[in-house]
Amino acid sequence: VTLRTIHDLKDLPKYVIVPLNKRNQQIFEPYKINIETGEIELIYENTDVKNPAVSYVFDSKGNLRALKKRKNGVDYVLEYKVIGENTFKEVITTSWKESFSILSFLSENSDIAYVVTNLNSDKEEIVLYDLKKKKIVKHLFSNNTYDANSISISKKRNYELDYYWFNGEKETIIPVSNYFKKIYKKLNDKFAPHSFDIVSKTDNEDRLLIFVYSDTLYGQYYQYNVAKDSFKMLEDLMPNLAPSTMAKMTPISFKTRDGLTVYAYLTLPKNAKKGKTPMIVNPHGGPYGIRDSWGFNPEAQLFASRGYATLQINYRGSGGYGKSFYLAGSKQIGRKMLNDLEDGVQHVIDQGIIDKNKVAIYGASYGGLATLGSLIKTPELYVCGVDYVGVSNFFTFVNSFPEYWKPLMKQFYEQWYNPEVPEEKEIMTAVSPALNIDKLNKPVFVVQGANDPRVNINESDQIVSSLRKKG
Repeated sequence: VTLRTIHDLKDLPKYVIVPLNKRNQQIFEPYKINIETGEIELIYENTDVKNPAVSYVFDSKGNLRALKKRKNGVDYVLEYKVIGENTFKEVITTSWKESFSILSFLSENSDIAYVVTNLNSDKEEIVLYDLKKKKIVKHLFSNNTYDANSISISKKRNYELDYYWFNGEKETIIPVSNYFKKIYKKLNDKFAPHSFDIVSKTDNEDRLLIFVYSDTLYGQYYQYNVAKDSFKMLEDLMPNLAPSTMAKMTPISFKTRDGLTVYAYLTLPKNAKKGKTPMIVNPHGGPYGIRDSWGFNPEAQLFASRGYATLQINYRGSGGYGKSFYLAGSKQIGRKMLNDLEDGVQHVIDQGIIDKNKVAIYGASYGGLATLGSLIKTPELYVCGVDYVGVSNFFTFVNSFPEYWKPLMKQFYEQWYNPEVPEEKEIMTAVSPALNIDKLNKPVFVVQGANDPRVNINESDQIVSSLRKKG
């Protein structure tokens, strides 16, 4: 049984709602669980196997207000139950290439919701949407470069909108309400230049739990007493790590060979010598819809403490940079997505920062695939690599998918590669490192978990056994 996102119920603190695949491994159904007694109750039967519900929206009392169904494997239908009615009706259908998600309702008794969507734009924006009339009421917030992500509202103050949030070069809060603007100023005055998140708040909003962090500060939790205007540190997560000794993470950007703007983060050791610093390229996993972000990165700090720079590139297909950037990665694994890594490395080399003869590559999951693929595609660029739970063979990877991934196969074939299409089958063979082992001539260290459900150990075994046979 696999667990999905836990839904807290503000008005029913003894309960949570958890989607589980108890009755069918491919389908998730929401269960209401009493966290004190362990009593469990199925609250929605997800019986349409061909077009199952894949996500749910509940109110604070645990009432199901909306659900999203996957249709034909690639489309998503949002169904909503209008207040006062008893049946769910279709509101809108989107493809996997588009987004339309309910963030919150204007109030408990409103059919108008805050929605994050990119249906009418390249970047995800936050809008007010009337689910009964099926139309946008108002465009609220967007950014020209980055997707909008979320909002915060105050239930105590009649669902007043306090702020927007998005992940740009750094995580960014945009204050909206006059009340929160005052709170934000106090927090910013206290913690800047560090970043901070409001993790939680009491129901009457008299105390806030604040997480403070930066690229050099691992993290600290504070309690802010609103009435007393006082701060109390609750926990310093890594008190032995002095921020003054940590390396800075710098946001950078560059143009790829085909003219795409790509964003990245470069962490340099404190005493980096220009042109003499070795560098580790660290592509993130996913690959689609995921991105690296600014903040304290333990691995980058470890590498910096040993004298290595770290380059983290949000290559095409990464999330957070708009629809066209996301879709630019489709069917580009092992191809243009690796070009982006190469172009990023060249950009840093051109700045005269690193030693071009001492560049390594290390990644996990897709990052492991990118590591192996890069060592094969451009061995002249890298001296060695570390493949951590990386995919090595597209054909065996697809055959190892767990049951709850099977309903996603149509989308997978549209976004990755489809072995039933002759041209794509050829590409799959060409970009599968295990099938091109004769071209892998640089030192590589392979790391794998024996029970990994996402990337089966067979993916690493193929690389290791083939390299050992090769000698």
